[in-house]
Amino acid sequence: MRDKKLVLNFLVYADRVANGALQSDLLQEISDLGFTQVEIRREYFKDIKKEIPVIQSEAERLDLKLFYSVPDEVYVNGELNPKLQQYLIEAKQMNVQHIKWNIGDFNGELHEKELKTLVDSGVAISIENDQTQTSGTISAINTFMNAIKNTDLSIGYVYDLGNWRFVGEDEIKAAELLKDYVRYIHVKDVEVEKGQPQAIGLDHGDIDWRKVLQILPQDVPVAIEYPTTANDEILEAKELLESEF
Repeated sequence: MRDKKLVLNFLVYADRVANGALQSDLLQEISDLGFTQVEIRREYFKDIKKEIPVIQSEAERLDLKLFYSVPDEVYVNGELNPKLQQYLIEAKQMNVQHIKWNIGDFNGELHEKELKTLVDSGVAISIENDQTQTSGTISAINTFMNAIKNTDLSIGYVYDLGNWRFVGEDEIKAAELLKDYVRYIHVKDVEVEKGQPQAIGLDHGDIDWRKVLQILPQDVPVAIEYPTTANDEILEAKELLESEF
């Protein structure tokens, strides 16, 4: 698929991390599954200062490219989040290629000068549609990315396929409206159980993910991102994506 564009997001190992596994412990296994790109999740660190150099060393040994998912917001009370610089320091310590945040409560003021300092750090920056009404709707993403488009700031957008169902919006409409901003894609399927959406493996839910991926750019990384219970589920998704695209 897309010439080695597949990324494995550590959400697939949520259970194993919860049971004590470190992200660095699993990089060899990820490489053995045939992945060359991995998305580290900040909330999965148990001792971040100790783990970062191990991840950097292991990724270098295995020739893995790293992405960094940070579940924090660019804007807090309309101001730039003071923690963003620290996240970029962590990213550079791991030799991360790309970092992802959520928008937060953007009020129309970009704080362009301060944002440019972050953008010029050398790590590619994107925002994602999350599962909140504040920064996970089509309107929220479009408003922010349109503001970015009118500057020289290089900030991209991570299209999360499944999150639209969590905010009550349509993933096809979102793909059509936001495709020009997309730098990276997260894929998952979604099923509704007892009235609540649940992330699930591709072809096990209600989303026409093939149609969505045909709308979106064909030359950007695509990450498998949903909880799994076995490597067989990861390989199933990998094979589906490789065979379709």
